[in-house]
Amino acid sequence: MSTGLRIVMLGRQGAGKGTQCRRIAEHFGVPHISTGEMLRAAVRQDSVLGRAVKQVLDAGQLVDDELMVSLVQGRLGEPDARTAGYVLDGFPRTVSQAQSFDDISRARPVNLVIDLAVDRELVVSRLSARRTCEQCEANYVATGSEPSPWKCDKCGGAVTQRADDTPAAINKRLDLYDQQTAPLIDYYRAKSVLAVVNGVGTPDEVFARLVVAVEGVTKA
Repeated sequence: MSTGLRIVMLGRQGAGKGTQCRRIAEHFGVPHISTGEMLRAAVRQDSVLGRAVKQVLDAGQLVDDELMVSLVQGRLGEPDARTAGYVLDGFPRTVSQAQSFDDISRARPVNLVIDLAVDRELVVSRLSARRTCEQCEANYVATGSEPSPWKCDKCGGAVTQRADDTPAAINKRLDLYDQQTAPLIDYYRAKSVLAVVNGVGTPDEVFARLVVAVEGVTKA
């Protein structure tokens, strides 16, 4: 019998997936697996792969399926994910990736897919104001009154705007989401594992809704 709580989080960029995935992971005692963080770690290593990934991310494009599936498969095979489960953040992004994910997770299939629903206009506003620590990846919101240079409260690293958080790159990514990722909502609804959760509100309000959705699976 398969064990663990296996969750996939969907939602537009800027919906708050990363923040809420970390909270869910801590609350339910499962690892948070962020494909974005995996890719940015590759960029920081400045390898041939990392430079190729950087070029794709800076252009607001998606990394190809073969690489993403390989990265995810390797991570899901590690002991913590095999035993406890996971909250998967940033994958799958396309129906093709979802079909590959079905294949690699057949022995331990996903329990719940959450669509964290936030309107496009709101996420454009959020992402345009987002600033990120280059060292620990903590997120901040720019208000126009920040010190220069801006240092992270947590680790002292430089707080900057990511190259893919410029308005042009944001809108390109959101267009890609609408074209390629939004169809996953119907894909997972047909498998009866989808829960749509309102992502508008304070972080605590959104988290409370998510806990209700997850507990609906754990108590089933």
